Amino acid sequence: MRILYVEDDARMRALVRRGLIEEGHSVLAVADAEAALDQVMAAPFDVVVLDVMLPDRSGVEVVRDMRARGRTAPVLMLTARDTQTDVVAGLDAGADDYLTKPFAFDVLLARLRALSRRAPLQHGNTLVLGDLSLDPAAHTVRRGAVPVALTPTEFRLLECLMRRVGRVVTRQALIESLWGFERDVEANTLDAFIRLLRQKIDRPGHEPLIHTVRGVGYRLGSEAAP
Repeated sequence: MRILYVEDDARMRALVRRGLIEEGHSVLAVADAEAALDQVMAAPFDVVVLDVMLPDRSGVEVVRDMRARGRTAPVLMLTARDTQTDVVAGLDAGADDYLTKPFAFDVLLARLRALSRRAPLQHGNTLVLGDLSLDPAAHTVRRGAVPVALTPTEFRLLECLMRRVGRVVTRQALIESLWGFERDVEANTLDAFIRLLRQKIDRPGHEPLIHTVRGVGYRLGSEAAP
């Protein structure tokens, strides 16, 4: 996952960032609300981990501002305050989950995994990931403002990946989703369709979204250097 981590405590920020990177995540860590909003507006993130107590503005204000600006990444709020009022304020502002400090790192990882299993934001029936959108009912796909013409199999493959954003989908799961259990389909057939789909979705000038997880399968999502 590509994670934006917002924490003003330098020691905590460094420790958690390092731990998340060691778990294989891409992490951008910032110390205040304005930097967080700048980053959220500049690039897509899979999850935002947001401390409530920040030096310039509260995390509740940050998530409320994010949602007002149309940013839909799941938000996990961190705080030393655990009163019901604080929890309600954060969730009402648009946060998706809440974790009270001090917390076990394993619990943080479990919360992040739970958030990553969410389907991409749906606008009506449309699946959306960054500038990529897929409308199952209209059978249309767009990357930015440009329509993308897909074959029926390519469309089903993309839809399968978009319903599992951020998760690795095994080759076998994709084969069964596309061709069913009864047909004997080789993995290189799937690889060929992935290659064709990449040529249409991950065109020059766009962030690559389709990623190979060697020996396992494929994942749809943002990929950024730590």
